Amino acid sequence: MSSQQIQLGEMPVDVVRKDIRNVHLSVHPPTGRVTIAAPSHMSLDSIRVFAITKLGWIRQQQKKMREQEREAPREFLERESHYVWGKRYLLHVTEADAPPSIQLHHKRMILRVRPGTSREKCQALVEEWYRHQIREAVSPLIERWEKRLGVKVDRIFVQRMKTKWGSCNPSTHSIRLNTDLAKKPPECLEYLVVHELTHLLEPTHNARFITLMDQFMPKWQSHRQSINRLPVRHESWGY
Repeated sequence: MSSQQIQLGEMPVDVVRKDIRNVHLSVHPPTGRVTIAAPSHMSLDSIRVFAITKLGWIRQQQKKMREQEREAPREFLERESHYVWGKRYLLHVTEADAPPSIQLHHKRMILRVRPGTSREKCQALVEEWYRHQIREAVSPLIERWEKRLGVKVDRIFVQRMKTKWGSCNPSTHSIRLNTDLAKKPPECLEYLVVHELTHLLEPTHNARFITLMDQFMPKWQSHRQSINRLPVRHESWGY
């Protein structure tokens, strides 16, 4: 497997050659990053021609992603909106000379910090709390879907990811999940788990992968559309 990059005007396209029969074009949320998986024997010129014929579709998908609602930058101020498993909570910050903590009470997210705690430290505390939520929620999902798919995951990473909701490395049987999934409805996390575990059976997004997803989770395309419609983290995405 080899990787290269081509330019279509100002648009970079990552190209990966694999032992596959057909070309697979993907536009990845939330930034609109473009990748092409192509057969090993296919020339770079042929791949470029293929990409040019798909430019209209690529730009249409990127436009949808650019217009996707984005969260305002978090300032960690009183009554600021934060989301947990798809539900909105209003932040309440309280200072105390005690270890920091986060609790959900009715429709409030109560953030307890030491006096003088900076916004950056508050952000780090909340990020770590979201990471913990994912780790707690994902364990039973992994156990359940490992049995259904007949696969085994060796390592799970939960981290802040700018361009992907998740990823899978079939060679190491490891998956990575975006910390921000803890902000989305629970079914989004389950969809990502099934998606990444299915890559242990089929590494590419080919017809077999789609057939497997249809078999394991018949409503997976609805879940995919849902997660890509939801607000994403405010970032400078380069557009």
